[in-house]
Order: sequence, then structure tokens, then C-alpha cells
Amino acid sequence: MSLPQVIACDHSFSDQILAIFNDAILNSTALYDYQARTPEMMTAWFAAKAKGNYPVIGAVTDTGELMGFGSYGTFRAWPAYKYSVEHSLYVAAKFRGRGIGKLLMQKIISAAAAQDYHVLIGGIDSQNAASIALHKKFGFQPSGTIRQAGFKFGRWLDLEFHQLILQTPARPVDG
Repeated sequence: MSLPQVIACDHSFSDQILAIFNDAILNSTALYDYQARTPEMMTAWFAAKAKGNYPVIGAVTDTGELMGFGSYGTFRAWPAYKYSVEHSLYVAAKFRGRGIGKLLMQKIISAAAAQDYHVLIGGIDSQNAASIALHKKFGFQPSGTIRQAGFKFGRWLDLEFHQLILQTPARPVDG
């Protein structure tokens, strides 16, 4: 297999992103959702990304198969949080362990810095050792745990937050 190409994903990748999301929803605690997402939900998801000028970054094979994707969006919807974003990153099951998460994380960090964000925040299930390790490799620091924040698969789930402080923006402003 050749090296993956990193691209900006548009709505044409909706079905592949939906499949990755739904695998995570139905088979893991990476997402604290219960029901699979629908194509209509993906249309709204892409519209929200476009409205906020948030990238959707994908790693694809030479045949166009999506190996994984990452994005970020609003952390909290109040003006003073404008320099903070919450990111997410998902790798298709058959491509895990091949460095795709690392490649996508590099691009997410670069994109956030280029857009003058200051803090990247990841909400990670406390049992997701692979995601926690990936974040640590990139210098993310644990910034808090909300105990029993979710309930899925018959058990309580602890949600950890990890953050990376970027050197941007050069001149932050109020308002």
C-alpha cells in the first residue's frame, strides 16, 4: 500500500465518513451516541463545518478509500471561547495501527494554528488508551475528567479532556 494522501473532504465523502462514525457509535465508546447517524445528519454536519469554516481532513488510499478523518468545531458557544476548538479524529477499523491517526493529528494541529486558534481540546473516553497515547505524543496535557459523564453498553463512562495550547494567535483580542 502506498502512503495515504491527505485531503480536504467534502460532501462526496459523506457515505464513507458516515460508515466510520457509525462503526464508532455502534461498537465503541469513542462517541457517546446510541443510534447510528443518518445521511441527513451528515448533510447537517457538513453544513455546520462549512458555516464555521472548520476543515474536514481525510487520509485516503490511492483508490480513494477513506482511511480516517479529523475535524474540529466549536468548544463552547460563547464569544470568549473563540480561540478554543474541540477536535475529533476517527480511523476506519481496518486501517488502525498504521499511523493514520498520527498523520491526521499533525494536520489538525497545523490547520488550527493556521486559523489562529489557541487551544485544541479533545474529549476522550477514559478507557480509550490508544487515543490518550496519541494525544500525549503530540503534547496534549490532561485537563480534567468528568466522572460518570455518560452511560453506554451498561456501564458509566468517564470523559477525560486533553488540551494542547498553541502559540497562536499573535495578537488575541476581546470581542
